[in-house]
Amino acid sequence: MNLDRKAPKRIAAAVLNSLKGGVVPRVGLEYITVGRSAEINALLRDVELIAEGGAAFRFLVGRYGSGKSFLLQTIRGHVLEKGFVALDADLSPERRFSGTRGQGLATYRELMRSMSTRGKPDGGALPLVLEKWISGIQTQVTLETGLAPGDSGFDPAVTGRIFQVVQTMENMVNGFDFGLVLSKYWRAHRDGDEQGKSQALRWFRGEFSTRTEARQALGTRLIVTDDNWYDFLKLLSAFLVQAGYRGMLVFIDELVNLYRIPHRVTRQYNYEKLLTMYNDILQGKARHMGMFIGATPQCMEDADKGVFSYDALRSRLTEGRFAQLGGHRRDLLSPILRLEPLTHGELLVLTEKLAALHATLYDYECALTPEEALAFLRVELERIGAAVHITPREVIRDFIELLNLASQSGKGISALLEEGGFALSAGDQEDPEDEFAGFEI
Repeated sequence: MNLDRKAPKRIAAAVLNSLKGGVVPRVGLEYITVGRSAEINALLRDVELIAEGGAAFRFLVGRYGSGKSFLLQTIRGHVLEKGFVALDADLSPERRFSGTRGQGLATYRELMRSMSTRGKPDGGALPLVLEKWISGIQTQVTLETGLAPGDSGFDPAVTGRIFQVVQTMENMVNGFDFGLVLSKYWRAHRDGDEQGKSQALRWFRGEFSTRTEARQALGTRLIVTDDNWYDFLKLLSAFLVQAGYRGMLVFIDELVNLYRIPHRVTRQYNYEKLLTMYNDILQGKARHMGMFIGATPQCMEDADKGVFSYDALRSRLTEGRFAQLGGHRRDLLSPILRLEPLTHGELLVLTEKLAALHATLYDYECALTPEEALAFLRVELERIGAAVHITPREVIRDFIELLNLASQSGKGISALLEEGGFALSAGDQEDPEDEFAGFEI
């Protein structure tokens, strides 16, 4: 088997342990990514639009285990490398777009907690972003004026530049207070006031529970709430560009949790908030910002409880007459990006990549043959209902399990399949109707 490169053992462990547990790895995706080239290219076009000052909103729709979360994480990793800031959150009963118990605010707090940059890809990047912003302004002042930190005119010059940034945000909704807290952070940074910096960070993260508390700490009566948290995301996106980043991507998964809300009125409030964000982004009211949301077909299309139960969203998102023109063609520029199943060839490549990672992690020479990989895929894909129900997640889980058994027993995959009664007869393998027949290996 020809391998382009070998993964570090720690990466191999993280990838295999995550996949076996049914979750998407946060690192090492480049070692296992196969297929999805059309979808990835479509999303990368969105990313370039965002870098140029535009905005994008996409629903990535696929069944459980089809790879939508994997695709979200793949794009997240790419944009971090390209100088964007990424925020991500999974919706849950405690995190929604709107709620009577602060569920919208909880989503905002999770997004802020997860804030990631290239230099801090695992979240918690807000302090780093603010320090980079200040450092960038200080460097600019030094280059343009010749002043250095400690010179008598340096701090006033930096303060003047910071207030210029603040003033550019004052025409945005809640921009005055956002700029006020930015200036408070700068003063605390300049004076070595760690408590003042901490209070500003708390405000940006939405951690003040009352306006009185915010006024006493920072001089503003505005706080992040269930009603205004999306406005703060737009302010943050504008600020991040001022701080030297190319834009902000928001990744939200598990939209199905809105579908599961038992009360109709509460669901409708959440869909109304979703509509507000959708309209706002597509109408150009947000800049340098993208929102990518993972969803299942049922939670989108169910006319009783899904996104399409909200008439305004259904009318905007329903495919037109020509969506299936020519058979299986897809409009990759549509707000809804539907994930097609991986081809058999892509699954074959995936098994090879997984086998290479497994061999790296457990220190043995990878001996998987293309014939063994095909035998495994036949077993997986020819069982009853596989054509409709099997997903990459199930294939990956089963294959890692088979690799574990093979490495522990010292037997080859073909031998294990035979012992389990899975091996195909010679006659079956030569069946002209076999969709694997003649497959190039």
